Amino acid sequence: MLELHDAPLAPLTTFRLGGPATRLVTATTDDEVIATVREADAAGTPLLLIGGGSNLVIGDKGFDGTALRIATAGFRLEDGELELAAGEVWTDAVARTVEAGLAGVECLSGIPGSAGATPIQNVGAYGQEVSSTITEVVAYDRRTGETVTVPNADCGFTYRHSRFKAAPDRYVVLRVRFRLEDAGGLSAPLRYAETARALGAEVGDRVPLAAARETVLKLRAGKGMVLDPDDHDTWSAGSFFTNPILSAAEYETFLGRVRDRLGEDVTPPAYPAGDGHTKTSAAWLIDRAGFTKGYGSGPARISTKHTLALTNRGEATTEDLLALAREVVAGVRDAFGVTLVNEPVTVGVGL
Repeated sequence: MLELHDAPLAPLTTFRLGGPATRLVTATTDDEVIATVREADAAGTPLLLIGGGSNLVIGDKGFDGTALRIATAGFRLEDGELELAAGEVWTDAVARTVEAGLAGVECLSGIPGSAGATPIQNVGAYGQEVSSTITEVVAYDRRTGETVTVPNADCGFTYRHSRFKAAPDRYVVLRVRFRLEDAGGLSAPLRYAETARALGAEVGDRVPLAAARETVLKLRAGKGMVLDPDDHDTWSAGSFFTNPILSAAEYETFLGRVRDRLGEDVTPPAYPAGDGHTKTSAAWLIDRAGFTKGYGSGPARISTKHTLALTNRGEATTEDLLALAREVVAGVRDAFGVTLVNEPVTVGVGL
């Protein structure tokens, strides 16, 4: 177990932003993770968990406490049952499942971060969410001091949310277990129109697993969503805002604002979200509110490839990033009456 003091945290995040931690511990086994958490809790020391750092916005002043970098390793795949240690690199794990000819997470290729973060956010993209393949999550419960196994039905999965995200100071994910499908080398049925079009297929079709993965990687790269140290469009947290989910009344009000601003013939993206709710596109809102690709004149700007990504152009501070985020939130609210919610976790700062 490696321990450093006054340790820089910016290099551990995809934004490359944030001040130092009073103490940084890198744990490579579940026992080391649990021991570090127990020590911090017993001493009343603030604790920050870091996996791949792809969903973190850390304040410029850093973190006054113990930052725990979870670097555990473990990949076990047998008869379609996959178990990943929390520290496994997610996109590498997905590549191995595709090589093994198993379907279920192939459209989640290229997503940065660690496996342990996937159930917390209920990570999803291109028509797939991990909640559809996760069978159970092994976590350390800081409230009881015990390691628990949480079945899928008790994980509280909803859009970009889970039981673990709802109680961020309670659970530390140690391992994630999945059930994948052997479809003879084919993907799960395609659920996302853009992916299907790019593959020359229809929604609901199955395609070769490798083709699905390669197509998703190309689509993501075209939006600056595959990490590349030489491309500042990828110095981001991916999608900075979640897609808004509106009640029936909120959606009708929103449609009125769209008509007033853009005209009667403009229809915003809309997807059923259950219980009479409708999900719309945060990227569409941002663009139609006037924040186009590349927007900004400072060191933090909207990506030149995707309006949903806020980026560090190389010399930004966290406060530069937050100033841009606040400007976008205010602009979308003024234009359409919808308040965007940030997807990344903020540490020591807020919008």
